[in-house]
Amino acid sequence: MTLLAIVFLPILAAWVPLVSERLGRNTCTALTLISPLVVVGLVLSYLPTVLQGQVSSVHFNWIPSLGLNLAFRVDALSLMFALLISGIGVLVLWYARFYLSKKDSLSKLYSMLLMFMTAMLGIVLSDNILLLVVFWELTSLTSFLLIGYWSGDTEARKGARMALAVTGGGGLALMAGMVLIGQVVGSFNLGEVLASHQLITEHALYPIILVLVLLGVFTKSAQFPFHFWLPHAMAAPTPVSAYLHSATMVKAGIFLLARLFPALGGTDLWIILVTLTGLTTMTFGAAMAMFKHDLKGLLAYSTVSHLGLITMLFGISTELAVLAGVFHIMNHAAFKASLFMVAGAVDHGTGTRNLQVLRGMHKYMPLTALLSVLAAASMAGVPFFNGFLSKEMMLTASIGIDAFGPFAVVVPVIATLAAVFSAFYSVRFAHNTFFGGEPKKTPVFPPHAPSKLMLMPVMLMVGICVAVGLFAQPLVGNYVNLAATAVLGYAQAPYAIHIWHGFNAPLFMSVVALLVGVSVYQSRARLFAWYNKRTPFNELHLFEGMTQWVVLQAKNMTNGLENGSLQRYIAFIVFLFIAMMAVALSPLTDLAGEVALTEPDFIATVASVLLVCAAITTAFVHHHRFTALIIVSVVGLMVVMLFARFSAPDLALTQLSVEAVTVVLLMLALYFLPKARVNESSAPRVIRDIIIASVAAVAVGILVFAILTRPMETISGYYLDNAKPLGGGYNVVNVILVDFRGFDTFGEIIVLAIAGLGIANMLKNQYLPLPLTDNEGRAWANDPHPVLVSMMARILLPLALMLSVYVFLRGHNAPGGGFVAGLITSVALILQYVASGVGFVHERMSFNYARWLAAGILVAAVTGLGSWLVGFPFLTSTYQYITLPVIGTFEVSSALPFDVGVYLTVVATTLLILAYVGKLTTTERVDG
Repeated sequence: MTLLAIVFLPILAAWVPLVSERLGRNTCTALTLISPLVVVGLVLSYLPTVLQGQVSSVHFNWIPSLGLNLAFRVDALSLMFALLISGIGVLVLWYARFYLSKKDSLSKLYSMLLMFMTAMLGIVLSDNILLLVVFWELTSLTSFLLIGYWSGDTEARKGARMALAVTGGGGLALMAGMVLIGQVVGSFNLGEVLASHQLITEHALYPIILVLVLLGVFTKSAQFPFHFWLPHAMAAPTPVSAYLHSATMVKAGIFLLARLFPALGGTDLWIILVTLTGLTTMTFGAAMAMFKHDLKGLLAYSTVSHLGLITMLFGISTELAVLAGVFHIMNHAAFKASLFMVAGAVDHGTGTRNLQVLRGMHKYMPLTALLSVLAAASMAGVPFFNGFLSKEMMLTASIGIDAFGPFAVVVPVIATLAAVFSAFYSVRFAHNTFFGGEPKKTPVFPPHAPSKLMLMPVMLMVGICVAVGLFAQPLVGNYVNLAATAVLGYAQAPYAIHIWHGFNAPLFMSVVALLVGVSVYQSRARLFAWYNKRTPFNELHLFEGMTQWVVLQAKNMTNGLENGSLQRYIAFIVFLFIAMMAVALSPLTDLAGEVALTEPDFIATVASVLLVCAAITTAFVHHHRFTALIIVSVVGLMVVMLFARFSAPDLALTQLSVEAVTVVLLMLALYFLPKARVNESSAPRVIRDIIIASVAAVAVGILVFAILTRPMETISGYYLDNAKPLGGGYNVVNVILVDFRGFDTFGEIIVLAIAGLGIANMLKNQYLPLPLTDNEGRAWANDPHPVLVSMMARILLPLALMLSVYVFLRGHNAPGGGFVAGLITSVALILQYVASGVGFVHERMSFNYARWLAAGILVAAVTGLGSWLVGFPFLTSTYQYITLPVIGTFEVSSALPFDVGVYLTVVATTLLILAYVGKLTTTERVDG
């Protein structure tokens, strides 16, 4: 249960900032920090277990038939990421308190960050690859909200859309890859997948699986050529940027690369694709970072570069490379979070992030300048900082990659070149901002230094950079080895992390990179002049152009198909249906199968004939609205008779109740329609429509005939055999609805509730005048609520409610149940509305139907969640027999409260719709 708390505690606490902001920003921050701090403590509680090399897990059935279960695990790799996500999350929440202005909603940002934290924790702790995909998509959605936090800013909206489009598209590819992995392995359990390396890599689908998974990884982690969304995500507030770039979002792709390494990695295809992509991204990102004049833009491209570095290391696949990749994930999180927070502090104190304006800020922000220098030194890979250690390990791992053959020498050369660029932009970040001459006038002048409280997270992160750089082995050496073991899938020889490994090629490459980077920075003016000669290119403009083109094409296609003719739309559907039937039935040499048809009987024949005649008559008299409604109700009544004739009493009861409710609601709707008749079709069109309808009817008849005359294997036998033993009821239909297919029923009542709320909101604040006559000139009665009808309705109400209770309670063992009982109650209450009017009813029954509707959904959901507490899938029911004095022995089923939820939802939805339709001609208030 601790793992469940770690994942879901942040999102469960997302309401806290929303209700506490009115108490003040400090109180809001303090209360908001409670849940992530608890998460940090819970994550650390697993540290002793992980240090012993053990894996802890928890598993709950969710949708076992699909292989999707609520399963989480924690090992050295997932614990490292969980600690980064929760720990840096706490620092970002603290930092945001001082960064956001008072006009910005702090609670809105906090709530989004907490939801995002849950999504990321779900990814790194999932023990089911389908569940991982669910959280993966949740990160795309929540990051979209975070990037677009300043929704009034055009750049923020565009950046958010781009991020969602790119990462969402990659998520679809990843989902396909995960499904294929599950099909190959035979399980979606992460542990089984990680243990199936040979099975997966030797399968014919392996190249497709690898490409699909890497598309998800590369888009999320901004690898070339999908890198372009990340710099444009800088439109987000700086706390969001610090969180996304250091510990979350882009690190999700890196995590998945490491997580699936035991299952997919180590092959030549993996080494070539992943290494080349990482190497290209590392070099390109570093080169672009050199020329960015915006502090956050520079850091964004540096993130792209460092993500490429980590990707390259996992691509190389050697033990040292994997260990270096794991180590650099930690190091990069520390210095990148601190640098983004420094950039935010500079922006906060000067009003700008433009490096062409910023100069000499150390005079105004001495502490910020010191922290910036230390963090930038770590990013550049200066000795005695954590970045130097992982950079030197990276350079060592880049030498002699066998898979590249004679071209292996290119890898360390390009890696060194990327390190040169890294040194350049690191020096530029610190020197250009805080030194480099006398200060220029900034939008906020004189600049003010950030408070020490605002810089506390920066000081902590920079302190980690220095401490790990000096004492890496005692502080994190053992843990880095354990995390690398989790990635590799086996225990490698322990690697000691030290600053000094002697005079060797990696040290020479590192020193050359630093010296050349600093030298090139000295002559940056000529470099910038050369760069400025290029033709400007903005990926966001290209993306927006492509988006607008797609929208335009979709609009043209829609306008071509949708001309406002309902007949045309139905004709398309019918033609498609006929074509599909023709293709499906064409292989049949004989339409009739070996199963004999049921002998017709008098009742069924009469009902069928009346049904057909009523349907045809309705079509002919459709312009006489009241007459058509009465005749079409005959169709429903005949269906009721057919259900009853063929031993389906539950369906008959439901259909009868639905008919009563539907006729009343349709009468109300028709009552308000304008008196003018619709345009009638011309004779040729009527003939055309008759032909189309007839062909479709014949196709349906042939299909039904072909199916019913052939033997079919159905699952009805299973339900019949197990309704009583497993569901505790003799009424198979009701047991199916509340037990075997309870999840479907739960979804259906949610849809019903959404429909009711939608109709209510559509009719809200609408007013229609009472028509004096109908479309045929008939005048309405002066007394709309006759005394006799009103009194009879009041007498019938308690009787109907008693019948409703009786039908509800007997539903598990005889025809009835929550849905039918809800409809009976609705009919009884509708009768009160019709007989006595809206005002009369609401004076005596002032219910808020929307709340009752929500209560119905909640009761059904809580009933389903109850089964989780005892380790069974959602909505699993049970039953017991109870003996009481006088009453005797009777059955109690856990499905009963679920049926109560169904009952409440049906009654509330029906009356909500009726109330809003009925009040269209009244100014009385109707609670909804």
